[in-house]
Amino acid sequence: MKVLKTAVTGTMESSDIMVTIAPNEGAGIEIELDSSVEKQFGKAIRATITETLAELDIQDAKVSAVDKGALDCVIRARVKASAYRACERDDYTWGVTGK
Repeated sequence: MKVLKTAVTGTMESSDIMVTIAPNEGAGIEIELDSSVEKQFGKAIRATITETLAELDIQDAKVSAVDKGALDCVIRARVKASAYRACERDDYTWGVTGK
């Protein structure tokens, strides 16, 4: 999928994550993470974001994530919702592909 515009999902509430996805033409995936648990889980959060974008075949995107202790399933859901909005798609595939 191709990112066409900037899209945001999530909140700044505890146990949630706000994910913003924007176009990043030809520059690959860039992730900016601000997390209250970054020292403990930053690497895992980045991996979850990267894996979710790969499942959706998104290769060029700027991702800004402000995490307030979200679980893995919440991170995936927010990334997917932002991605579908940013790509202006409504043919949602919410399940995990290839598993």
